[in-house]
Amino acid sequence: MNASAHTARLAAGVALLFSVTAAGAQTTQPDYAAAMHREHMNETPTASAGARIAPRLDVVGETVTYATINGKAIKGFLAKPAAGAKTGKAIIMVHEWWGLNEGIQAMAKRYAGEGYTVLAVDLFGSVATTPDAAMKLYQAGMADIAGGEKNLGEAITYLKKAGATSVGSVGYCYGGHWSLRTGLVGGANLDAVVMYYGAPITDPAQLARLKAPVLGLFGGKDTGIPLDSVRAMEAAMKRGGRKVTINVYENANHAFANPTGQAYDKAAAEDAFAKTVGFFKANLK
Repeated sequence: MNASAHTARLAAGVALLFSVTAAGAQTTQPDYAAAMHREHMNETPTASAGARIAPRLDVVGETVTYATINGKAIKGFLAKPAAGAKTGKAIIMVHEWWGLNEGIQAMAKRYAGEGYTVLAVDLFGSVATTPDAAMKLYQAGMADIAGGEKNLGEAITYLKKAGATSVGSVGYCYGGHWSLRTGLVGGANLDAVVMYYGAPITDPAQLARLKAPVLGLFGGKDTGIPLDSVRAMEAAMKRGGRKVTINVYENANHAFANPTGQAYDKAAAEDAFAKTVGFFKANLK
């Protein structure tokens, strides 16, 4: 079976995904699963160069239970500066389609090294070791928008109860889409959203829930998340009075800053990281 046929077989039965509006009605969300499989089909889930960069400050990390949903404990990875100083500025990090693996934990520590408390959430409950397994997790997660949003709402509540005075979100690939959804869920309780090449949301009813400013970071050569869809999202946000900044790295591909995988582009990734840290510094107080 050739690669295109294999991808088509994997994508069968998931023609459309669903997203939930503020009123509870369902609207169609384009299915990016097959496109993501194509982007990652030759990768293995090992830490990228970005995840191997040491945090600027000493940090500590631990596994925590941040939610209980339908009787099941949801565990994430919490990283924060090691000096014992409490920081009220917090970030929710959403993993790629590989799941909450060591690469994501390492990137959470890197953000903690910038002075933030970082909660890397788990929307899958397991990690993938092959592109085929990752696609199944991606599909399952996108088929349960309500469950994922509840998970993220609990994460915000967890950080607020722990003393967070401001909360932002960041995510990569699959997590880029869900970082934006964190903004929808959080409303006025979320202060900044950063999405790295995540599937866009253009439905005005959904975007009406968004209160936080958005920074979007995308690759100009990304064939999985076409730029016309990104610009459509940008236009929809602006029509709704939302504050959005889209930065496109013209020569970068999909996953150029992923903590996991082999698509890492150092120049684009480091510039994007600097822009992300600057965005959080400006919006998290």
